Amino acid sequence: MRTILTATLLAFTSSVSQSQATNEEIFLVSLSRSGGKLTATGARNLTNRPGYDNQPHWSKDGATLYFTVRDETQTDIYGLNPSTGKLSRITMTSPESEYSANVMPRGDAVSVIRVERDSAQRLWSVPLNGSPGKPIFENIKPVGYHTWANDSLLALFVLGSPNTLQLANAKTGRADTIVTSIGRSLHTTRDGQVSFVHKVSAEEWWLTLLDPRTKQTKRLVRMPPKVEDYAWTPDGVALAGEGSILKAFDPRRGGEWVVVADLASFGLTSITRLAVSPRGDGVAVVALAAGPGGDRPR
Repeated sequence: MRTILTATLLAFTSSVSQSQATNEEIFLVSLSRSGGKLTATGARNLTNRPGYDNQPHWSKDGATLYFTVRDETQTDIYGLNPSTGKLSRITMTSPESEYSANVMPRGDAVSVIRVERDSAQRLWSVPLNGSPGKPIFENIKPVGYHTWANDSLLALFVLGSPNTLQLANAKTGRADTIVTSIGRSLHTTRDGQVSFVHKVSAEEWWLTLLDPRTKQTKRLVRMPPKVEDYAWTPDGVALAGEGSILKAFDPRRGGEWVVVADLASFGLTSITRLAVSPRGDGVAVVALAAGPGGDRPR
């Protein structure tokens, strides 16, 4: 497997098939805080090209944003330095494809969902030094999404009817089903809790915490209608997008979601996935670029 193939943003843009054209992009929205209130102060288009760019995830130092790229033949993981525009190609494993990169606890590898030759979806580790990757769990499949609760314990979204949340131990390979009917967005909070969206019914979706030690769950707040993507700031505030509206929920204060900003003012609509930078000064937002004919704001 070839890894860490660096490229300029211009070369990256020109190399991807135009047949996958879409105006969905990854934007970096700047965040500031004044008097305990979050404010969005600007947005920059990080990808700005035709094609699928999604599933952003920050490195521990905030210098690299990992994300999923799809071209006409396969899907791979790239890393982008938002300050310089420099890209690194993390995977190139045709005909296999990779999705949903997460930085592993030691920071020297990413864990990814690999769609293998036989269409099996397993969780793999991919070292960032170019060494060959390997499965983390041999027998758990099909895995859709994941988060690391600690050095050895993971929460997995395992596809099925219904989808399940499973706690899996990377050392033993054992997995226990905790709850069914969950959303795709899994995160680990600053105090080691696992958060997920519990889809109680078609209309009732709850942001929920799981204590990995006791396996007890706790509802925090109902999600905005039909919203299953969210992210946490370093100081423990949840962010989610509803249309073009960026909203926040602070578990310490309770209550409901509050509006942070209408990102339509920056040319963004249809917000889905989010990833907050480690310093909390920005959030990577997957959204559509607004404007006549899908124009992309520069």
